[in-house]
Parts: sequence; structure tokens; C-alpha cells
Amino acid sequence: MTLADRASIVPPSAWLRISIGVAVLTIALKTLAWWLTGSVGLLSDAMESLVNLASAAFGLLMVHVAAQPADADHPYGHHKAEYFSSAFEGLAIMVAAAAIIWAAVNRLLHPQGLEQIGLGLGLSVLSSVFNGLLAWAMLQSARRHRSIALEGDARHLFTDVWTSAGVVVGIGLVALTGWQWLDPLVAIAVALNILREGGSLVWRSSQGLMDKRVERDVQDEIDKVLRSFEHPAIRFDHITTRRSGQRRFVDLHMHMPGNWTLRRAAAVRGSVEQALMSAVPGLRATIELLPSDVETHAADEEDLI
Repeated sequence: MTLADRASIVPPSAWLRISIGVAVLTIALKTLAWWLTGSVGLLSDAMESLVNLASAAFGLLMVHVAAQPADADHPYGHHKAEYFSSAFEGLAIMVAAAAIIWAAVNRLLHPQGLEQIGLGLGLSVLSSVFNGLLAWAMLQSARRHRSIALEGDARHLFTDVWTSAGVVVGIGLVALTGWQWLDPLVAIAVALNILREGGSLVWRSSQGLMDKRVERDVQDEIDKVLRSFEHPAIRFDHITTRRSGQRRFVDLHMHMPGNWTLRRAAAVRGSVEQALMSAVPGLRATIELLPSDVETHAADEEDLI
């Protein structure tokens, strides 16, 4: 078993707990680096790690809510709770970016020399190594479990790594050139990149809340299963899909000869449902049986008049 396979087996909730611990560690390292150097770039890096901590904690809560079974008020389950985690993380990132820009502009107006640059950069690089390894492992698990909350946290950590890399380069240039304005300029560039990532997370979350269709690879698996049941007496139409957190849903019509017994038709439908759910873990299939000579159409605005 490869390292990626081992990482993917760990459930999202466990990785989010680890993320909280790593966030606390990196906040301490980056805050110390900022305190030693006085770099506003390192301050922006520390502020983003603070967002990591809040996001991981909220993500853990939403993953717990999403794992709750369906009930009378939520017959389809609580899976969409993960989208709130991703949206919260995106908004938190955008707030952090605004705070970083404010601090950087203030430093541009009031330049300040940097101190103990070597030690500060060393602490920043060490924290980036922790974040990079954690983000890679979390992304493997997110893909296996189809967890947008975990994926959002992982991508945020990757952004944090690139943020730290940019800060290190900027401070290194300040040390070589003596141009103090490079430090806040790098911080502003970092903030703009963070802002872009935050906007992307909010957009993806909104798409999930609006019942976006399943991913292309999932759709391909569904189509493959349905093709395996193709027969002159059986056909499928009106296939619609949607995603909800870790769950996937497909609704379709299955046409059969009208003279088949209900038992026979139900048995074939059961086989199709089982094949679909085996091919796509976490899929819920709803199949409506119809006689071959009966046609239906999807509801549209005219049907509501």
C-alpha cells in the first residue's frame, strides 16, 4: 500500500483534528518569526494560519453534522452541511486578506527595518513543511471520501504554503537589496492570491448548495452501468443527477414491456440500483418504472402554470 493510499483511508474528521493541532503549531512558529523580524509579510502569514485554525475547527463541526443520519426533518440527510464549512473558510480567507492589505499599506506609509531575518525565515520554512505535508495527505483523503470540507481545508493549506514561499522570497530580497518597501509589497501580493482562493471556495460552495450535477467521472460510471443493462426490451431516459456533500443522487426512468409482471420488473430495477450503488459509493438511485409505450417529460416552467 502506497503512502497516498494510507493517507486516503484516514477519515476526514481525523484529518481535521490533526489540522487543528498543526494550525496551533504553525501559528506559534509564524508569530514568533514575525516578532523576531518585524516583517509585515510574516505577520500576514501568521494571520492566515489563524484562519486555518478557525476553518479547521468549523470544518470538523460541519463534518460531524454531515455524518448524522437522516431524520424526519431531513429525510435526505445532512450532507450539505459540508458546503457551509467550505463557504465559511472562503469568507474567513477573504477577511484575512483584507486585514493583510491594511497592515501592508500601513507599513508602506511607515517603513520599518527588519531584524533577525535568518531565524525568522527558518521558522517560516519549518511551518510550511508541516502545512505542505498535511495538505497533501488531506487532499488524498478528500478525493477518496468526496469531502468538500476536507478538500477546502487542504487547498487552503496549499495556499498557505505558497504564501509562505512568497514571503520568504520577499524578505530574502529585502535582505539582499535593502529595499524595505518590498516586504509590504509582497504581503499585498500574497493577500490578493489569498483573496482569489477565498472567492473560489465560496463559489464552489454555492454551486453545491444549488444541486450541481455529479462530477464527470461519476457520470461516466453511471452511464457505463446503464449501458450494461441495455436490451431491446429495456431503455432508460430522463437521467438527472445532483451532489450533496459526500453523497450523490441519480433519478431516472426505466421503460419495460407493459406485459411484464410487477415482480419481474421490480427484480430488474433492483439489479440496476445495486449495480449503480456498487459502481459509485455513496450514490442513492431512484428509478421510476414505466411501460415501454408510455412517455413522460421533465417538469418545466410551463407545467407550473
